[in-house]
Amino acid sequence: MSYREQGVKRKAPEGRAAMACPSRFVDARAARFIRYQEPSGRRFRLHAAQRSFLPRPRLRNMPSIQSPHNPRVKRAVKLRDRRQRSRQGRFLIDGARELLRAWEAGVAMEEVFVCGEYCRTTDALEVLARLDAEAPQIRFDVPEAVLEKIAFGERNEGLVAVAITPSVQLADLPPAASAAIVVLEGVEKPGNLGAVARTADATGMSALVVTGDGATDLYNPNAIRASLGTLFALPVCAATAEETIAWLRRHNIAMFAARVEGSVAYTAADFRQPCAIVLGSEAKGLSPAWQGPDVTAIRLPMLGVADSLNVSVTAAVLCYELLRQRDGAPADGEQTV
Repeated sequence: MSYREQGVKRKAPEGRAAMACPSRFVDARAARFIRYQEPSGRRFRLHAAQRSFLPRPRLRNMPSIQSPHNPRVKRAVKLRDRRQRSRQGRFLIDGARELLRAWEAGVAMEEVFVCGEYCRTTDALEVLARLDAEAPQIRFDVPEAVLEKIAFGERNEGLVAVAITPSVQLADLPPAASAAIVVLEGVEKPGNLGAVARTADATGMSALVVTGDGATDLYNPNAIRASLGTLFALPVCAATAEETIAWLRRHNIAMFAARVEGSVAYTAADFRQPCAIVLGSEAKGLSPAWQGPDVTAIRLPMLGVADSLNVSVTAAVLCYELLRQRDGAPADGEQTV
């Protein structure tokens, strides 16, 4: 494919510029500037220092897919379904920022589908630069119709990746000395899972554990999107409630279960010790498994007619209280248990 067909315009260099200019991008006036035009017609004139943010022209041996019936596309489309994600051991990452954070976390990727005309954000251009520099063999250029078939949400940033599902077990979680763990039981909405992951990352929690039958899977594309890719920034794993409780007890990690009828105000809980904050779904709350002499039931004040908050809001309140306590001593006159 010629440079003109790819939307990159070349202009014959003159004088010394002919020796100084890079072969891919040429400016008639000075080698330190480059011109780039997207296939859509949008033009850029950038300093050479910004060249790393530009997508490289697609080489002749770089694969492209034109048909939505291609086997790779069909397998990727199936990953929209939870059963297929579990069966294939793979999942979708839809979005440039999310893809970058997965890349930085070392998530193994098998394929990245690229629709160049939509790759306009700084994050998207950085993904393209990394792809071409580090893993050009997994890049597949596709037209808009193919990308729309694979993409999970409404936002189209021109990038959808297929990645290998990370295998993280309870035994892989950080040491208990400074443990600050969020446990979610039975949370069905992926948006809530993503929002809690985002809060856990913002407050420096050490891990996120998902338990319960019917809970959303960790790598639901909507959960990844809602988390802004922070699901890749902290250790996350799935386990049963029984396995999680046994692991917490074995490591002497205190358990604080958020309940409407909790006997202890959340501000009186001692989050400075290694601990886990346990949250249930709004509809069902926590199961009886989270009751016992070593589980402290904590509550948030509810002064209106509502008897509960969204689980992601409750998580934010409790995680920031933990952060407040660990950053400094309790407020004057405050007692903790």
